[in-house]
Amino acid sequence: MASYVWWWSWWFTVAFIGCLSIQKPAFSEPQTNLLGKGCSQYNATNLPDFFRRLNASFDDLRNQLSNQDKRFATTQQAIYAMVECRNYLSKADCVSCYDAAVTLIRTCSGANGARVTYDGCFLRYESNNFYQDTTLPGNAAICGNRTASQPNALNPVAQQLLNDLSMATPRISGFYAATKREVAGVTLYGVAQCAETITKSGCEDCLTVAYKNIEGCLPKYAEGRAVDAACFMRYSDRAFFADNKTTDITPFLGGGGSSNKKKAAIIGGVVGGVGLLLIVLAVLLWYRLSRKPKATERGNILGATELRGPVSYRFKDLKIATQDFNESNKLGEGGFGDVYKGTLKNGHVVAVKKLAIFSSRAKADFETEVRLISNVHHRNLIRLLGCSNKGADLLLVYEYMANGSLERYLYGDKRGMLNWKQRFDIIFGTARGLAYLHEQFHVCIIHRDIKSSNILLDNEFQPKIADFGLVRLLPEDQSHVSTKFAGTLGYTAPEYAIHGHLTEKVDVYSFGVVVLEIISGRRSNDIQIEPVTEYLLEKAWKLHETGMPEKLVDETLDPNEYNEQEVKKIIEIALMCTQSPVNLRPTMSEVVVMLLSDRSTDARTPSRPTIISMDKSTPADSSMTTGSSASNATNTFSDFTGR
Repeated sequence: MASYVWWWSWWFTVAFIGCLSIQKPAFSEPQTNLLGKGCSQYNATNLPDFFRRLNASFDDLRNQLSNQDKRFATTQQAIYAMVECRNYLSKADCVSCYDAAVTLIRTCSGANGARVTYDGCFLRYESNNFYQDTTLPGNAAICGNRTASQPNALNPVAQQLLNDLSMATPRISGFYAATKREVAGVTLYGVAQCAETITKSGCEDCLTVAYKNIEGCLPKYAEGRAVDAACFMRYSDRAFFADNKTTDITPFLGGGGSSNKKKAAIIGGVVGGVGLLLIVLAVLLWYRLSRKPKATERGNILGATELRGPVSYRFKDLKIATQDFNESNKLGEGGFGDVYKGTLKNGHVVAVKKLAIFSSRAKADFETEVRLISNVHHRNLIRLLGCSNKGADLLLVYEYMANGSLERYLYGDKRGMLNWKQRFDIIFGTARGLAYLHEQFHVCIIHRDIKSSNILLDNEFQPKIADFGLVRLLPEDQSHVSTKFAGTLGYTAPEYAIHGHLTEKVDVYSFGVVVLEIISGRRSNDIQIEPVTEYLLEKAWKLHETGMPEKLVDETLDPNEYNEQEVKKIIEIALMCTQSPVNLRPTMSEVVVMLLSDRSTDARTPSRPTIISMDKSTPADSSMTTGSSASNATNTFSDFTGR
């Protein structure tokens, strides 16, 4: 398994390490004061190959730092790795800091993901692509152990310095700035840095969170740091970089220096009268436009971001938006309740889930769990925008997917509309979404009911997984520790359906079944009578064993659109996902890598499980509740925490 519960949830060990740190004002040293270390709780499956690729990644990163004089580098040797040095370090100090990080990160042994953060550098590797990560839940501040000698004087200087850094850094090429301020006898040094692989807006978001976190160190502490998935911020009343390493951030603050103030005042006076007139005209224009009906906006997430959190909606407004939950607005039904299309007063279209959960635990935990689920941010996962729990029902508000579920396009009213490229993109996107839930979010979320009706399609037919996280609202006697299972027959792994044994590999199994549905255009639990009675999974294994897997392909697909070898590889991957025992199944991050690889899967030929079909005495449409669970969701950390 490659699941780790680790992103920056470090309040015990890291805070302890931070309190012990005392930075010396030295400029010719690598600054290897340890801020945190984390190792995955799970090992790579093929350790010899894993270590070979990991060593190649480390060698490549070091070469970029030493031979190309970089301070930021990434590499991909089927393992994603990144190193970032503070730009004020010399090349020699940067390489020394990196070498120290490599030595320490190797103590994670065969862990399939790890990271080390020093004052001077940051090293991370994982089995899946994390280069676009920005700010993640669990971001934290690390305050030093020195109290400020002049807290009242330091506080305003520090706040202004850090605010200016958070504003200027995203506008500077390379997303890095180091500066100092001298005011009223107080000299303060500050630095801010973002990973170069993220966007300007991503850097802005990350540093906004970092600034809010690091404010917690003020005014008591003379130094502090804020660390997040893709940014770093630090201040200190002691120099930790040389004066000639400062950055002139003035041009990036949106205003000029004192020399521009007089000019600004003159310009302001000249345009003042014109501005007043324009304001009056704008108000009149707004009044006229506001009386016109607003165009419907689809897929808008209403500004619900990681920084803002879930929106609290009024029950009355959602009732009006769905026309009192009218049947004509119903989008679908599920184990957790019905979903309705709603149009809010501002014209935004949303999906409103009316939860059919009435336990006391659900109501008590509702806001907490909604906040957790709303923090899940990934392009292949449905965004939870907000909720309402003040009315007669518990309501969840999601982004609206105009194209509905994958089920419609495989064997519903839209059957035959998906071409091969769209099908592959859906397979790949679903794999990435599950890998995020299992391995990248700060708690591991097991969906438990991956099926075609829980995969929604956006306007570009990109997949978004729905209904994750809701099982946390179930009463204890219906949770994953009971023998009852939350899933759908035909998709559910045998060890879970029969014994109630729950791991991330339950989702891997269901994913494999969905892949076979996408390729074949056939329901997993529809039984074929002629010429032989068999379910989809049985047929797929038989065709694979007879060397004719291509015969599984949906007849509505144009043969010119796909390559038989590619189809064969993807079917083999799907069958690998359905193997028993569970340790034979790949992790979702490994699935992502295999889907991207041009190589065949012959080295890992799937072996047929002993149980591959439903109990034929069970109705094919028998459906249980949907949902997810947090496995290893509690904070189980070593030095740094592992996700």
